[in-house]
Parts: sequence; structure tokens; C-alpha cells
Amino acid sequence: MALLTDEHRAAIGTSQPPVTVEITRRDIRKYATATEQQLRRYLDGDEAPPMFVFNLFSDIPTMDDLRPDGLARSTAGGPPLPLARRMAGGTEITTYRPIVAGDVLTGTRTLVDLYEKEGRTGPLIFLVNELRVVDADGELVLTERQTGIAR
Repeated sequence: MALLTDEHRAAIGTSQPPVTVEITRRDIRKYATATEQQLRRYLDGDEAPPMFVFNLFSDIPTMDDLRPDGLARSTAGGPPLPLARRMAGGTEITTYRPIVAGDVLTGTRTLVDLYEKEGRTGPLIFLVNELRVVDADGELVLTERQTGIAR
């Protein structure tokens, strides 16, 4: 039995509104310290460490926006999915240049694929989102491809 409808499939290719952020040396240093980085270029704020973009382009949730497990409720576009339990399925990041203090970056998240498979314990729905990050000149800084799984 197919779980995804034409309405679900129509959401493929839709993007959330772009979000623009300015990167400060302090932001980089705070993240580097919080993630226990060892390299001086990160600790001094010269360059952002890997995974710095994680949630950088997401809204800061209010307490009411948090699920019981403490994670933010999904703000992904498209119709609700018929399977409620969500899991991370993997992340691939391609970096084209380092992120540095003073960068003004714009991130746009797009649903690039949505499909279902039958797993050992039942149906699974895979959501593939791509985050494209460009600098103030429109040059590509990185892409992040994230797969989520609903079951």
C-alpha cells in the first residue's frame, strides 16, 4: 500500500525561504569551544570547524516549539507524513571553501526527494533535503544533503 500521495510528491522541489546570517569570529570561537575543537584556526576564530553550519540557518525554537525529547519540531514544508517517528538517515557535506569571520551567507533548504521503501519492520519514508549555502557574491560555499527517515 502506497503511503505517499500526489500531494506529497508535489512537495519535491519546493524550498523554504532563504535565510541570511553574518558570521562573526565570536560565533566561530564559541562553536569551536563547545565542540572541543583542537586546531588553533578554529579556536582562534579564523575558520569555522566542520559541522558549524548545523542548524545555522534554522530558526531558534521557543520552548513551545520543542518536542518532549528536546529537539525542535520539524518546520519542513509539504504535507504531514503518515508515519510519525523520525530518524536521521545521514548527512553529506561538500565544502567549496572555508567559512570565515565576516562572511555573509545565505542558505536555502530544498526538498529534493521523497520516496518510500518496505523495511524489515514495516514501511519507511525517506526525505532528502539539500541546503545550498552561498556567499554575498552568490558563490557556492557548501552543500549539505540530509536524509531523514520516517517510520
